[in-house]
Amino acid sequence: MRAVLCREFGPVEKLELAELPSLPIAPGTVRVAVHAIGVNFADLLIVQGKYQEKPALPFSPGFEIAGVVTELGPGATGVKLGDRVLGTMEHGAYADEAVLPDHRVMPIPASMAFPIAAGFPVAYGTSHGALDWRARLKPGETLLVLGAAGGVGLTAVEVGKAMGATVIAVAGSAAKLEVAKHQGADHLIDYAREDLRARIKEITGGRGPEVIYDPVGGDAFDQCLRSIAWEGRIVVIGFAAGRISQIPANLVLVKNCDVIGFYWGSYRRHKPELVRESFRKLLSWFEAGRLKPHVSHTLDLADAGRALALLAERKTTGKVVLTTGR
Repeated sequence: MRAVLCREFGPVEKLELAELPSLPIAPGTVRVAVHAIGVNFADLLIVQGKYQEKPALPFSPGFEIAGVVTELGPGATGVKLGDRVLGTMEHGAYADEAVLPDHRVMPIPASMAFPIAAGFPVAYGTSHGALDWRARLKPGETLLVLGAAGGVGLTAVEVGKAMGATVIAVAGSAAKLEVAKHQGADHLIDYAREDLRARIKEITGGRGPEVIYDPVGGDAFDQCLRSIAWEGRIVVIGFAAGRISQIPANLVLVKNCDVIGFYWGSYRRHKPELVRESFRKLLSWFEAGRLKPHVSHTLDLADAGRALALLAERKTTGKVVLTTGR
C-alpha cells in the first residue's frame, strides 16, 4: 500500500510517500480501501511534534478516512463487505488502505461523496460535541464563532444554526466571511478591519454572546472573554493563532462565565458510543440538507505536504482533502 510517512518531527516538506506492506487484519477490525482522507490542522501539529500526542516514529499522520470495506476481521460487526464508510483513527490515515476497529467506522449515505465523507468526522464531530455536550447551546442563544471559515469553525456555524442559535461569524477577510455567510451565519465580523469588541457589542446590543467557540486563541480569545455575556460559556478548541491564552480569573469571576476545554479525540476513547450517536445525528442532518460540507481544496495523496502547507498559510476555507486515485 502507499502511505505518507513522517520519519522525523519537523517541516512538512520532509514527509515522504512510501510503499509499505498491507497491515494484518485482526479480530474486531475491518480493512478499508481508502478513497479520500481528511486533512486537519492537528495533522500539521503532529508532524511538527507540537501535538498533545506524539506517535512513535516513523508514522503516517491523519485521523479520518472514507472508502469501501474490503475485509472483515473475526467478530467484526456493524458493517459488511462493500459498505461505503467513514472512519476515524489515532493516526495513520494518510494511506490508500487502513485497518481500524469496527466501532471506528460507520456507513455513509448514498448521497455522500467520499471527499465529503473524509472531511466530515473530526470537524463536525468537534463542533457538535463542543456545542452540545460542553457548551449546552440552547435555541435562541447567540453563538460567536472565531475562525469561522476554517475547518472546524465553518462546521460550528452550520451546527450552531442547526441547533437554533443566532450565529456571529468572525474571520480575517471579506472572502472568508462570504463563505461563512453562505453556510448560514447571521452576522459577520472582519477582525482585520473592524474592532472586534465594538462590533460584538453593536450586534448583541451590549449583552454579548452566550456561547463563544474558539479554535484560534491569542488576542481573539482575550477580546472575546471581555465581551462574553453574563453566565456565558467560551469553549476552547485550539490555538491556531499560535499563542495559548492566559485566562484572567477576575474576568471569569465578575462575568460568572465558564471557560470550557474540549478535546474531541479523548471522547473517542472514553465515550465511543456518545461519538457514534453524534455521528448518527450529524449524518441525518446531512441527509436532510441541514449540513452542506465545504471542501476548498482536493489534492492527491502524494501532495500531502502541500496540503498541510496550505493550512499553515491559512489559504483554505472549510476542509482540505487528499484523494488516493481509487
